Amino acid sequence: MTLGTKIAWDDTVLPFQLDKSDTRGRIARLDGVLEGVLRQHDYPAPVEALVAEMALLTALIGQSIKLRWKLSLQVQTDGPVRMIATDFYGPSEEGQAAWIRAYASFDRERLTDAAPFEQLGKGYFGVLIDQGQGMAPYQGLTPLNGGSLRASAETYFAQSEQLPTRFALSFGRAQAPGEAEHWRGGGIMLQHLPKSAPDVSGGGSGDDGLLEAGDVVPGDEEEDWNRVNLLLDTVEDTELVGPGLPLTDLLVRLFHEETPRVFETQPVRFGCTCSEDRVRRALSIYSAKDIATMTTEEGTVTADCQFCGAHYVLDPATLGAEAEGGDGAGH
Repeated sequence: MTLGTKIAWDDTVLPFQLDKSDTRGRIARLDGVLEGVLRQHDYPAPVEALVAEMALLTALIGQSIKLRWKLSLQVQTDGPVRMIATDFYGPSEEGQAAWIRAYASFDRERLTDAAPFEQLGKGYFGVLIDQGQGMAPYQGLTPLNGGSLRASAETYFAQSEQLPTRFALSFGRAQAPGEAEHWRGGGIMLQHLPKSAPDVSGGGSGDDGLLEAGDVVPGDEEEDWNRVNLLLDTVEDTELVGPGLPLTDLLVRLFHEETPRVFETQPVRFGCTCSEDRVRRALSIYSAKDIATMTTEEGTVTADCQFCGAHYVLDPATLGAEAEGGDGAGH
């Protein structure tokens, strides 16, 4: 494999369709995106794993949104990891890269030696799509279940969208000869496109009666869905994470009998929308008295971005509804 091949597939989402089984899908491989998301924070290992998993899900799900839309995934729980939030910003024009950012909020002292998903406790997996100014956002929630964020996302699509969905994910720290250790991840998403509406009147077979992917596949299409899932089960972690195997080669290796078709790739990058101007606008609703309570002993107001770690230092006299004007210093 040449260096050019490696670069071509890193931080990329490849959409495809399996015509024989009426299944659409996406393959994602993240390198710099995961590094950008995780190097900003000193997350403990189980928190890193959860954020990496969410970032992969975000890349796979987000590729389907339209230009300039924003997809957000959120997990909120009563466990040691209280919240995980990710954003996928659709490109402003065709061919441009999408942006991904992510962060987690957690109680370090409550973390245990249990598996990463066990750090979440009871909670919800949520999807929000912002279609832009003047449009009401879409929001859907489903309880966390199934022992992984991947399984919770599958339940969300079955429960809220009536779409049978399957994910295969792999991620972790990798080190190539002569390179520093860094994060890599890869994943595949499959969705069956039913020809007829599924009958879900009998309820779900999953935890707490929740629907699972198999519950929303009409009977005469079940064989197709089961077949592509069996093929997906043969994927290996090293194939998903790469970089040794190009995504098109992996697609052919797994699904060559399903007549796969590929579409234009979507490049993705780590990026954040925070700025000093946004901080100022957020503080513009506060009175001078409120701003005074935020002022440090050094006579400044500071703000930190949870997503990218940017640190802003501002002059309190230029902030709030009663600001005198002037320039603050953002760092």
